[in-house]
Amino acid sequence: MEKMEPVEIIDTHCHLDLEHFHDDLDGILGRSREGGVTDFVIPGFIASGWHGILKLCTGRPCLHPALGLHPIYLDRHQPGDLAELQHLIRRQTPVAIGEIGLDFQGGMENYNSQLKLFQQQLDIAAEEDLPVLLHVRKAHDQVLAALRRSHFSKGGIVHAFNGSRQQADCYMEFGFKFGYGGTLTYDRARRIRKLSAELPLDSIVLETDAPDIPLAGRRGYANSPEYLVEILGVLASLRSESEEEIAAQTTINARNILDL
Repeated sequence: MEKMEPVEIIDTHCHLDLEHFHDDLDGILGRSREGGVTDFVIPGFIASGWHGILKLCTGRPCLHPALGLHPIYLDRHQPGDLAELQHLIRRQTPVAIGEIGLDFQGGMENYNSQLKLFQQQLDIAAEEDLPVLLHVRKAHDQVLAALRRSHFSKGGIVHAFNGSRQQADCYMEFGFKFGYGGTLTYDRARRIRKLSAELPLDSIVLETDAPDIPLAGRRGYANSPEYLVEILGVLASLRSESEEEIAAQTTINARNILDL
């Protein structure tokens, strides 16, 4: 029997800049590559972390920075952060603005502040011709409404997508892909698993959100890009395509949307 070539996959959302990974980053990257992970996208969420991400990616072509201001850290953002974001984009050329978006999981009391910050970053993404990495919880309709009002048309990735098929169709009209990760490995995540099987394969990318969203069977342990191949296997079990077909297409999707 002819030996099958190893798959090549991309982790489109992992926080390798966090302290958890400092002591064994090279080991994690090595083990991840053994599993087929060729590239790693590292999103920023507060301005104080941007330079660390950029430094981490320097000299490591497999690491790709994204810079953004996350909606749940409003109390840590500073008035000059948006100007600094635009300055760094022009000097460092990250692959995306992110992670940005709206998060109303804890309620709507910060609605106006979150929406203003999101719209400002969409404006920057439009001006700089970059895609965005979206963080959305309990807010898909509001995010879609903001996209309709904006001049942004570059698309991007909806990280950890948990919306409806109707919302997914709207996102696709704006050029977005959908990130699937550890949640997919839980049998009880029936709605997410069902949608991941129904969406067009050219709309899907893989992610871990490491060290968050641990896989089923690994609860209590930090997530890692090493486990992305397990997410690939679960996705293949839910769809009609083989692991190799899914790996190839999701890699193409990620490279195209992020210009990797």
